[in-house]
Amino acid sequence: MSNEITVLDDGHPISFTFDCINAYHGGGFPGGVAHALKAMQAAFPLLSAMPLERREVEIVTAFPGHGGRDALEMVTRAVTGGRLVLDKSIGGTHVINDPPGPYVFRFSYRGKTAEAVIKPGHVKEEFITLGAKPGKTPDEIARHEELKAEMAYRLLPLAGSAVYAVRLI
Repeated sequence: MSNEITVLDDGHPISFTFDCINAYHGGGFPGGVAHALKAMQAAFPLLSAMPLERREVEIVTAFPGHGGRDALEMVTRAVTGGRLVLDKSIGGTHVINDPPGPYVFRFSYRGKTAEAVIKPGHVKEEFITLGAKPGKTPDEIARHEELKAEMAYRLLPLAGSAVYAVRLI
């Protein structure tokens, strides 16, 4: 599966790979980058058969992570354009106990809105538990970093639609 997404910038195609998005982000949250990329890959085809004009995409998400925000910004320029809204009420509080947790993305484009919601099994309970733990030990911090990378590289080979269920709303 491609780890790339193509959008239009004033009619001109521009493509972004996971690696270039992750480099822009700085690499601290590769799982978040992968989640946003997979959500876009799953949802954008429902909005248009052609690549989307990046500056026309509006986004509402429950996902607060820096990697996800940076991926959405790089591809759509929604942060800069004031078209990205964080709304935790559209997700659950915990992906394991109150699905889908924050893993909900709504993309609007030219009068259509597609919602991408995480499918079960893609976020490990250990990742959630360790991420929420205050006062992590150095070993726990190192393990959490491993889990961030593991999640990204586990999701990347999958199609966006294998990770996120999408529907027009």
